[in-house]
Amino acid sequence: MAKHTIKIKKYADVIEEYAAVGAITPGMLIEVTTADKVQPHSSSAGRALPMFALEDELQGRGIDVPFAANERVQCWLPGRGDMVYGLLADGETADIGEWLESNGDGYLKVGTTAPIGQVVEAVDMSGSTGEDPLNRVIVRIN
Repeated sequence: MAKHTIKIKKYADVIEEYAAVGAITPGMLIEVTTADKVQPHSSSAGRALPMFALEDELQGRGIDVPFAANERVQCWLPGRGDMVYGLLADGETADIGEWLESNGDGYLKVGTTAPIGQVVEAVDMSGSTGEDPLNRVIVRIN
C-alpha cells in the first residue's frame, strides 16, 4: 500500500536541515559530509546513523520529488521503534522481519553487518530494472 509521507510512525520528531551535495530522493538513508552538507549514505553495509531525507511538504512536494544540489533538505533522525518509508535497492527481496542495512547509495538492502532496522511489510524488487517506482519499504528502526 503506497504511503504519501516518509514518517510512517514517530515517537519523537528530531529533524535537522542541511544543504544537499547532489540529488537526494525523499526516503533515502543520508549522511552528513565534512562540508556540513548531506548526501546519500555512501558505504555499503557500513555503519550509519539512521537519518532519512523527508519530502519537502512545505513546498507542496511529495515523496517522489527529489532534491537538487544545494537545496535545503529536512533530515529526520528516527528513534528506536519509529517507522520510515525508505527505499529498497533494485534486485532485493525483503521479507517481514528481515534486517536492512545501507546499500551504499542511499537505498537499503537485506543484511546484518550494520543493520538500520527491520522490514514491516514484505517487498519484492527481484525483477526490478531501476525503473520500478514502487521500491519503497517500511522499516522499523533498530
